[in-house]
Amino acid sequence: MISLRIPAPSYWKGTAMSLVKIMPCLDMKNGRVVKGIHFVDIKDAGDPAENAAFYQSEGADELAMLDIAATLENRKTRLEWVRNVSAVIDIPLTVGGGVSSLEDIDLLLEAGADKVSMNSAAVKRLALVQEASEKYGAERITVAVDARRNPAMPSGFELVVSGGTKPVGQDAIAWAKQCEDLGAGVILPTSMDGDGTQAGYDLEFTRSISDAVTVPVVASGGAGKLRDFLDAVNQGGASILLAASVFHYRLIGIRQLKEYLRDNGVEVNL
Repeated sequence: MISLRIPAPSYWKGTAMSLVKIMPCLDMKNGRVVKGIHFVDIKDAGDPAENAAFYQSEGADELAMLDIAATLENRKTRLEWVRNVSAVIDIPLTVGGGVSSLEDIDLLLEAGADKVSMNSAAVKRLALVQEASEKYGAERITVAVDARRNPAMPSGFELVVSGGTKPVGQDAIAWAKQCEDLGAGVILPTSMDGDGTQAGYDLEFTRSISDAVTVPVVASGGAGKLRDFLDAVNQGGASILLAASVFHYRLIGIRQLKEYLRDNGVEVNL
């Protein structure tokens, strides 16, 4: 029996979609929060539970936790990490990394996750998206779409898996639309060209995704300054703003960010 702490939020475009949400991301490896550039050059960024509690106190709307090595190491997300983090927060927690079956999702939800994010497993077996959506509800199923620029693709973006290390020869925008059609409730696009660089979100990629789907889109990968977040909303069409480095290294405060967005006409929960 799955016991969830709080209902997963509903924020579909065109309904309760006025609020823009801030989502710090805990990239996990060996029980620690880490951060790299382009998913390599990994550096320690602190204790996950301490970071999670701090972000909630700062006003984060949601939290993401990604076990960045799970798929590469062919294992599941460490459930104790999920339990430790979920025990200190009551904002929605999305967990990803090594999710490849309905059983995996059951275990993560039982451990305290509110939503799960899948990537490589959905590419290998697309039916998993539909099966998960039908069992748990679309709002609990996020599909992460990692991509790199490739002019050979119709959209110019190629889908990649395994932490951005393996191109799969599919168009990333068409793939995102296909996942939405099968029941994904949130699309989380990350440009491998920008992740960890603090050079700004890949607005072209984010906008291409948000134009193609009707479900909420998470801006991810590359946020470095306040204006990047505003641009992700106004130019990228994102409704959830995910970042790691700028929050982990305390370069930008979440309340500071929300006040900046509010002052620039974006509705946030302050």
